[in-house]
Amino acid sequence: MPDNIHSVFVDQWDWEKVISADERNFDFLFDTVKKIVKVLANAKTTLMWMYPVLKNPINENVHFISSQELEDMYPDKTPKERENIVAKQYGTVFVTGIGGKLKSGEKHDGRAPDYDDWKLNGDLIVWNEVLQSAFEVSSMGIRVNAESLRSQLKESGNEEREALPFHKNILDGTYPLTMGGGIGQSRICMLILEKAHIGEVQSSIWSDVMREECKKNGINLL
Repeated sequence: MPDNIHSVFVDQWDWEKVISADERNFDFLFDTVKKIVKVLANAKTTLMWMYPVLKNPINENVHFISSQELEDMYPDKTPKERENIVAKQYGTVFVTGIGGKLKSGEKHDGRAPDYDDWKLNGDLIVWNEVLQSAFEVSSMGIRVNAESLRSQLKESGNEEREALPFHKNILDGTYPLTMGGGIGQSRICMLILEKAHIGEVQSSIWSDVMREECKKNGINLL
């Protein structure tokens, strides 16, 4: 449903990188996350220098925390409420373990069983000063290998997918090991330009009600 951070159009940079078996670990994942955040933080710093009206830097120091740790710390909160708490505290956070069930039996968030390895993935979240909330800019992770694919298909009740061409090529080792993710283009523009609505940086379709509400609040939709 379209709102101030969701549009009917999805625009993102998708990337994929071939890795070795030795690189299927948290250290390699975290190092990649840090490189991405450094680029975003440097871009924002440059724009703040060029346009002094921009006031909110992106914290380059990423805080890494698992979704299970968040549940243990705030068992009475929803996943989104937990993200708000930790993002406000640290500025930039990478929450790991997305897709699998937590100790409570609930998931922090959904993730396809044949996409990321649920034990080696995460969401990159920053604190958005304009919106005063946690703001996801990327989901990424080390992709499934044969072992994690079988395990996750079984856990999710999708074992019949093992017969599909893509899945067979992972299971028999035809496809290389990879990692990858998606980085929201409009989300990044919103964050860097300090906008309150995705329609300020992306031309999309909005209801008359939303256009009128935004107009009342001085927000001009494209």
